[in-house]
Amino acid sequence: MKVVAFNGSARKKGNTQVLIDHVLGELRTEGIETESISLAGKNIRGCVACLKCFKNQDKRCAVDIDFLNDCVEKMLGADGIILGSPTYFANVSTEMKALIDRAGMVSKANGDMLARKVGAGVVAVRRGGAQQVFNGLNAFFLIGQMMVVGSSYWNVGFGLNRGEVEKDAEGVQTMQTLGRNMAWLLKKIHE
Repeated sequence: MKVVAFNGSARKKGNTQVLIDHVLGELRTEGIETESISLAGKNIRGCVACLKCFKNQDKRCAVDIDFLNDCVEKMLGADGIILGSPTYFANVSTEMKALIDRAGMVSKANGDMLARKVGAGVVAVRRGGAQQVFNGLNAFFLIGQMMVVGSSYWNVGFGLNRGEVEKDAEGVQTMQTLGRNMAWLLKKIHE
């Protein structure tokens, strides 16, 4: 079993990655292979609404000039997907939004090709707006017929400067519980 995590933060090793790493650490403890991909500095654009993915049905975005199809391939090869985003004006980052829109369209165009994979959203926030980000991440999973994993609280960690989320004991515990719950569900599905 494998879980791939996408970090939508502009900071490769910022608070979003710290939270994702707590989830991935629990998954590895449970014997699940993990991979983490940062979208920082990657060329990834929004959907141009050409709808060629519905015509081609080749599990790829027809706009093949950026990093998106690499991400889609990673999603297809995984049993679980984690999407992590910082909170930017009460929304996901632009890189994460591009990933959600385009990977979501490719999935829909190919018979919901991500259906029944396990998904979890992770949100880093300074103070407010995290719930909308969390809802946006979960909407990607739900519309794609994926199984969404919960934790002991919303999958959110609080901090502004790099590493400050480590001081959010409840946020760290929430991520660790999320990792254990994701491992449990993946194992149940593969029994």
